[in-house]
Amino acid sequence: MRKLISQGSPFEAKIAYSRAVVDGDWIFVSGTTGYNYETMKISPDVAEQTAQTLRNIEWALTQAGASLTDVVRVHYILPDANDFEACWPALRAAFGDVRPAATMFSAGLIDPAMKIEIEVTARSVNTSA
Repeated sequence: MRKLISQGSPFEAKIAYSRAVVDGDWIFVSGTTGYNYETMKISPDVAEQTAQTLRNIEWALTQAGASLTDVVRVHYILPDANDFEACWPALRAAFGDVRPAATMFSAGLIDPAMKIEIEVTARSVNTSA
């Protein structure tokens, strides 16, 4: 069973993707940034962007019947690798007990205001939502 989850971001419609895709027990959350999708604003602070990104991911996982504790893989993408350490407190708060497999990449993002993008894969046996 495949389920598509949309957060209503204008990026989803313009680029033709889903915030998350549930396929059986697996949940694939697209690269997510620090935009507050209700206001379409983004903080200039990388730490705050990280916290908002994690809230956006948590929302998608909740829609899939899962949570951050179900994350098994995470990719962090930052235009400036030097910003990564400022993200660590929020990442530790979200994943400190979960400790998913993780990789950090340094690469350009589509909008210069974006300082981090996070993609996760989760697995949950509770994806009946």
